[in-house]
Amino acid sequence: MKFAHFSHIWCKPEMSPHQRYEQLWRELELCDQLGFEYSFCVEHHFRPDESLMSSPSLYAVGAGARTKNMRVGPMGYIVPLYHPLRLAEEIAIVDQMLGGRMELGLVPGINADYFKPFGIDYDFRKSPTFEFVEYMRAAFGETQPFSFHGPNFKTDSAKISVQPFQKPNPPMWMMSRDPETLEFCAQNGINSGYFLIYPRKDAAPRYRKFLQDWKAAGWTQKPNLAYCTIVYVDESDQAALDRAAFRASRAYEGFLKAPEPGETFEDRVREHAARFTGRGEPGAAEIMCNLFDQDYLLKNELVFIGSAKTVAEKLRAAAESGLFNTFLGEFNFADLPEEDLMRSIRLFGEKVIPALRDFEPY
Repeated sequence: MKFAHFSHIWCKPEMSPHQRYEQLWRELELCDQLGFEYSFCVEHHFRPDESLMSSPSLYAVGAGARTKNMRVGPMGYIVPLYHPLRLAEEIAIVDQMLGGRMELGLVPGINADYFKPFGIDYDFRKSPTFEFVEYMRAAFGETQPFSFHGPNFKTDSAKISVQPFQKPNPPMWMMSRDPETLEFCAQNGINSGYFLIYPRKDAAPRYRKFLQDWKAAGWTQKPNLAYCTIVYVDESDQAALDRAAFRASRAYEGFLKAPEPGETFEDRVREHAARFTGRGEPGAAEIMCNLFDQDYLLKNELVFIGSAKTVAEKLRAAAESGLFNTFLGEFNFADLPEEDLMRSIRLFGEKVIPALRDFEPY
């Protein structure tokens, strides 16, 4: 298995953005020392109460400057929000600055609120995301200047002044459970994966097909399939539960809409749950409706909290049932004190990673 530090860079009310970023670098420096393979961030916009990361390129360069071994990148760029030529140039420069340590996550975006201020149609987002893969390959090709004419993008005679360090491009990821997207990823050699909000029992059949399609496409290397959720490790199960169980139930408060004056947390949760009731994916809808229920999260092992031995056992079982070989752990959540945060990362790196390093779920 492979392991990543994953972060929304959640807003901490008691910290300024600068202080929050400085804490983030301390996390990544420790992860790098402990042998984590990857470091990933989100791209979120327009919610200062939620995530403090709207520029994944700056994250990648900052992370790269403070680490020596980890591969870093976005998970991922919201492709429709960028001009494709500008994004291709930026990816190449980031990869050069990182000396070839960039991992490239691309996503169409799932939050319509990110699109409105940019004046971009949220309903028209998947096609340009797929097309950007072809566009990027043309931009990074041997023919320079390059031209590209597609349904969404048109570029004539543009010369990329800085090409990526990695050829033909940094390794790509596209986190998705959508069957059409997974077929596209398998055909194009793009790693994939999913978040805790999609049930592992529902995910496994889709990713088995992905693996079959990957092999049929002729790729010889094994793909990475990721799973992302909250993780907390402590000296004992009870200590871990005491410090992190309730906080895990508040980890994704940023998914709720911004609070209105006089509105309670419970009011926001009810409104959030109502949005998912009756949707076409009952398993995912159930998780989203119970995302803030501590007992539900623990009972269904949607978060991994416990001693190193317990977390390793739960993670191994989840990887077998959910068919993933890369774990994206979100270590910093809610109001977890930094002392507990860093102890959790250290115990994970020193005890959980060695216990699972040689484990291959597929």
